[in-house]
Amino acid sequence: MTQDQTEQQALDQEPPPVLDSPADGLPSVVDTPEALQACIDSLAGGTGPLAVDAERAQGFRYSNKSYLFQFRRAGSGTHIVDPVAFEDADGRCDLSVLGAAVVDAEWIIHAATQDLPCLVGAGLVPTSLFDTELAGRLLGLPRVGLGPMIEQFFGVRLLKEHSAADWSRRPLPDEWVNYAALDVELLVELRDRMAEELECAGKMEWARQEFAWLVEHCTDEPAPRPDRWRRTNGVHHVRSPLGLAIVREVWTLRDELAQRLDKAPGRLVQDAAICDLAAKASSTKPAHVPTKDELRQVNGFKRRTARQYENNWLQALERVGQMGPKQFPPMRATPDGPPPPRSWERRHPEAFARWNRVRPATQELAEELGMPPEILVSPDTLRRITFEPPALTADALDARLAELGARPWQREHLVPVLLELFEPQA
Repeated sequence: MTQDQTEQQALDQEPPPVLDSPADGLPSVVDTPEALQACIDSLAGGTGPLAVDAERAQGFRYSNKSYLFQFRRAGSGTHIVDPVAFEDADGRCDLSVLGAAVVDAEWIIHAATQDLPCLVGAGLVPTSLFDTELAGRLLGLPRVGLGPMIEQFFGVRLLKEHSAADWSRRPLPDEWVNYAALDVELLVELRDRMAEELECAGKMEWARQEFAWLVEHCTDEPAPRPDRWRRTNGVHHVRSPLGLAIVREVWTLRDELAQRLDKAPGRLVQDAAICDLAAKASSTKPAHVPTKDELRQVNGFKRRTARQYENNWLQALERVGQMGPKQFPPMRATPDGPPPPRSWERRHPEAFARWNRVRPATQELAEELGMPPEILVSPDTLRRITFEPPALTADALDARLAELGARPWQREHLVPVLLELFEPQA
């Protein structure tokens, strides 16, 4: 290899330059009625689609509301809106007047399912959108985070050092505002590049259906999630009904306390500590509800914040101690819909045989279409229709998939495959 080739190879390996400041300079934070009206007038006078982003305080606050909104539109520039400044006495922010001013624009959001709940909660409801992350998944891109996609298509890097920041902090540091502005700096241009890629791949209509579905359902009430405590990280290590009762009671009390304090539950006591406490109680012989001294021996409960609320944890343990075995939760939750496929082999052998045909076939089909399997069909939809198929006709399969939320483009690909695989095997 020549010296020139070596130098060129070194240059090729250098990271791309960092996009470190907005082209129009650092925008002011909109936090007064006058500034909000000026922002609304400016965005309404802009042209083309509207880039939208939101910053939450996950890991710091209990609520999932946004603590910052970012907007960018051609002819208007970037606007950083502080929703906290417009909250009422109950902590609610209504920016519907801003949403109404740009309701006719296509809203561009990266990972819309994450941001839509807090946007809708503030009265910002799109009538048309383009999700750049979902577009990347439809195209089968290996990395669909905003940073990697900006780097791939524009050759610049977005630094994500503030992605996990406490956005509820006030006043906001200038470097955080700069970071927030850069998240929408190239979002319109990214949308245009993604649209080109989708058109070239013959997937633009599929994307339109996906985006329309997001808009149609963005105001739906979230589905109830029973037994949320069962999602405690590490609960699978707890192997007795008594241990599960401890997890349930401590988790429930922590959740109530966290909601009242508006703190992330893990900042009071971490999941691992709750499960360690429950697992320890389960392993003692005879099993018993931990005492105060035993609680203090669990590492996670030794942390300063956890010790601060020690009486709360002891109250939860006292409740468990007053229960009889019949009041303990069952080891396995009652499933929503069919049970997990791994349990079908013994009790539902025909469904298990179908699953072993259908799952690899849909994975292969997704690979042929150049996308992850869950984009072609959600795991829940596949589980439900495989466990209990409708009548073996194309119309019946199509109707059942539609009932389960599958979009027309998905049904078009899935129905012929499922129709063949659901036929009884000789």
